[in-house]
Amino acid sequence: MANFNEIDEARKLLGLGEAATLKEIRSVYRRMASRYHPDKHTTGSSSQYEEIMKKLNWAYKVLTEYCRDYKYAFREEDVARTYPFEEYERNWRKNWFNSI
Repeated sequence: MANFNEIDEARKLLGLGEAATLKEIRSVYRRMASRYHPDKHTTGSSSQYEEIMKKLNWAYKVLTEYCRDYKYAFREEDVARTYPFEEYERNWRKNWFNSI
């Protein structure tokens, strides 16, 4: 399991902000892997690109393991905190229909 410094370094290596979804992590990784893959760079030294790919693979592994091991809460309060708009809409509809 990675510590905060490793996770923060991996996040910065992939150019992610303070928060990102797993979908965003995958997308950024795929885009960077496509750009820096050694097979795409036949001219010059491929060892430079191999080293970049090793770092990208490490960062992706650290972040996906962190996301995989993260515990999600499924209580109503936690879901409402994550998606507050749905709670506002539900309250609005409830109050609107009660006032008719």
